[in-house]
Amino acid sequence: MNKPTQNPATPFDVIVMGEILVEVATDVAFAHGVPAQLGISGDALNVAAAAAAAGARVGLLSALTDDDLGKAIAARVVELGISPALLTFRTGQQGVYLVHCDPEGQREFSYARSGSVGSSLGPDDVDPAVFAAAGAVVAGGIACAISASSRAAVVKAAGLARRFVFDPNFRPRLTSAEDATAALLEIAPRTFLVTPSFPSETSALLGCSTAEEAAAKLRSLGAANVAVTCGAEGIQLDGEGLDGSWIDAIPAPAVVDQTGAGDAFVGTLTARMVFGDMLPVAARYGAAAASLVVGGKGGTGFIPTLAQTQAHAGITGTASSTPTGWTA
Repeated sequence: MNKPTQNPATPFDVIVMGEILVEVATDVAFAHGVPAQLGISGDALNVAAAAAAAGARVGLLSALTDDDLGKAIAARVVELGISPALLTFRTGQQGVYLVHCDPEGQREFSYARSGSVGSSLGPDDVDPAVFAAAGAVVAGGIACAISASSRAAVVKAAGLARRFVFDPNFRPRLTSAEDATAALLEIAPRTFLVTPSFPSETSALLGCSTAEEAAAKLRSLGAANVAVTCGAEGIQLDGEGLDGSWIDAIPAPAVVDQTGAGDAFVGTLTARMVFGDMLPVAARYGAAAASLVVGGKGGTGFIPTLAQTQAHAGITGTASSTPTGWTA
């Protein structure tokens, strides 16, 4: 087992933790002999790529196979502007998913990830010094669901991070609503930001019938800030200094594949808050990035630059690339 090298010369703006998956995507129904495209994706990689594109120095804590596939995935991580310093390589199988996208961008998934190398992530992989120094740490419900050790790593990271961002990312095929709710309730008091989706996650995990109610409930549980994503409608915000705030969704120029849209929102939003943008402004950046990434195929098929995202968001001025309270 090779331990990751976790001694970057300067702190990361954003650390993302979770599983990287091999993606097999097709535009037609699953069947023998259909044409497909091989890619690299997974929520953690998608979030990290978006944060890097938004200007952040990003580290990705994930376990990869110690073979040619693992090397190829690591090369893609670097290609996306993400540091490989927190990657670790182990014997095992890489998680895989197949996705069928129709012309409307709707998706059908099939996963092969049970016992994957990514699920071997554990608390010992979380370096206290590295995680405490980061501007923000991002993890999600998927990382909590793939194994007990991975969930323990997320909980440890939440206790170390100066800003911990949690995306519930509830997947009924991966975990039960009861277990996902338990993870959310355990982690929420330690979070700087929580990003549930309405109505699926807010109903299943919080028992809330409105986005406003869900945001208020998470705040009452200790979350400093909340961004409830409401699909094509927009984002309901709540947080320190806010008495509720709504951000309209930004129409997508083209819809090819919706994979990774929510991840782009989380990664972009997190990076912009580390750079000092207030929650409503950072959420506007996130909404713009999410509406652009659906124009590409796969989770990282198209990652907009910061300039493209800023222009699509209609935000004027020069975006800061220096983390709040840090020396450039």
